[in-house]
Amino acid sequence: MPSQAMSDSNSAPPPPSPALPVAVQTLLFGAFRQVLLPLLRRRYGDVLHVRLYPGRNFVQLMNFDHIKTVFNGPATVFHAGEGNEILKPILGERSVFTTDEDDHRRIRGLLTPTFHGAALRGYRELTAELAGREVRRWPTGRVFGAHQRMRVLSLEIIIRVVWGVGEGPRLDELRRRLPALFAVNVIDLFGWHNEKLRRYGPWRRAFQNQRRVEELIYAEIADRRRAHDLAGRSDMLSRLLAVPAEEDRLTDAELRDQLVTLLVAGYETTATALAWSLHELARDPVRLDRALAAVDTGDEKYLEAVVQEAMRLHPVVPQVGRKLTRDIDVGGYRIPAGYVVIPSILMVHTDAAQHRDPARFRPERFLNGEPSGAWFPFGGGVRRCLGAGFALLEATIVLREILSRYRLLPDRWRPESHRFQHVTLVPSRGARISVIAHDRE
Repeated sequence: MPSQAMSDSNSAPPPPSPALPVAVQTLLFGAFRQVLLPLLRRRYGDVLHVRLYPGRNFVQLMNFDHIKTVFNGPATVFHAGEGNEILKPILGERSVFTTDEDDHRRIRGLLTPTFHGAALRGYRELTAELAGREVRRWPTGRVFGAHQRMRVLSLEIIIRVVWGVGEGPRLDELRRRLPALFAVNVIDLFGWHNEKLRRYGPWRRAFQNQRRVEELIYAEIADRRRAHDLAGRSDMLSRLLAVPAEEDRLTDAELRDQLVTLLVAGYETTATALAWSLHELARDPVRLDRALAAVDTGDEKYLEAVVQEAMRLHPVVPQVGRKLTRDIDVGGYRIPAGYVVIPSILMVHTDAAQHRDPARFRPERFLNGEPSGAWFPFGGGVRRCLGAGFALLEATIVLREILSRYRLLPDRWRPESHRFQHVTLVPSRGARISVIAHDRE
C-alpha cells in the first residue's frame, strides 16, 4: 500500500491498536517486543498503534517504503528529539538526541568534526591498545560470557578515548558507577518520569548514582577547561573544548549532555554488536576461517562486514522514533500530530522482501552491496547516528585484536535467542563462547 505521507486528506482511518491496558502494553512492548511484533504484524498489518506509559501514543512502522517516507521527510515534521523524550531524564535537555531543528543543527555541527577523517584516525591507536589489554586477560579453554567482556571493554574505550579521562580516582569511580547508570529495565522507566517514585528504593538509588556521575563529569570538564595541552589531545572532549570561536563552544551543561549521549550511543550498542559478532563466528567455522584469514592479510573490510551482518541479523537498537508536528497519512492510515512514529529496524532487517536468506549469517552480502538502503542500524535521514563510523571502526579493531590471538568456539551449537535489556536486543545467555590460543606468526 502506498505511504501517502503528509497527505491533507482527512478520510483515512486511524491505525489499528491492541485492546490492552496501557500498563500491559508498556510491559509487553518493553520486554517482549521482538516476539510480539511479528505476531501483531500478521494480525494488524504494517502500521500499528500502541499506547505506552506515561500517556504516549506510538505507531510502529514495519514496511520499508513507509519508513523511507519518515527518513526522507522534513525534519520540521518528524521531530527525532521529541521522539526521544523518554530518554531526557538521562540524556538531558540539550543532547543531540533530544533537540530538534535549529538547536539540533547547531549541536550536530559542532560534534561532526570529532567523528570524521583525522579525528577517527587519531582514535585507532588507543582503541587497539585497550582492546589488546582486555583480550590478553581472557581465559583459554573455559566458557565465559563474551557480552560482559565486551561491555567492560566498550566502557573503557568510551571513558578513555571519547571522554579522555586519565588514570586516577575519578576514572576508578566512573568505572564503578557508569554501568549502573544504564542497568535499567522497563520498570525503571516509570521512575524516570515520576518524581515521587525517586524517593523510594531502587529509583532513589538510581537517581543518587546519576547525580554523582554528573558531579564527576562536571569536575572533568572543569579540569579540562584549565588544561594547556588541548591541542595535543586526541579525545573527543578535548576536541570539543578546543573550538576556536567562543560563540561556537558548548556550555558545561551542553557538554555534559553530549558526553552522556555518546556513552549511551556507544557503550551497550557497540558491546552488543561485538557480542553478536563473536556469537555468530563461533557457530560458523567457514566464516570464522575467512575472518582469521582477513586478520592475516589486513583485510579490515571483511571484519567490518562481519560486524555489519551481525547488526543486520541482530539489530542492537531495534527501532527509532520521530514525533509528528502535524498529521500525516502512512500506509492508508491517518496519524495525528503529537504521536510518535516508530520505524522498526528489527522487522526490516529480518524481512525476506529486503534481504535474501534473512535468517542466515552471511557477511559477504556487505561486500557486494546487497542490503542497499534496507540496512539502517544507526537510524536514517538527517538524524542518522553521528558515531556510526566510530562504532564500526571500534568494532573492527576489537575483532581484529581478538582473532589475532584466539580461535572461537561456541559453548553449544544452538544459537542464543534475543532478549531485551534497556533499549537493546542482547544475547539471551550472554554470548557464551570459549577461546583457544593460536600462533598467527
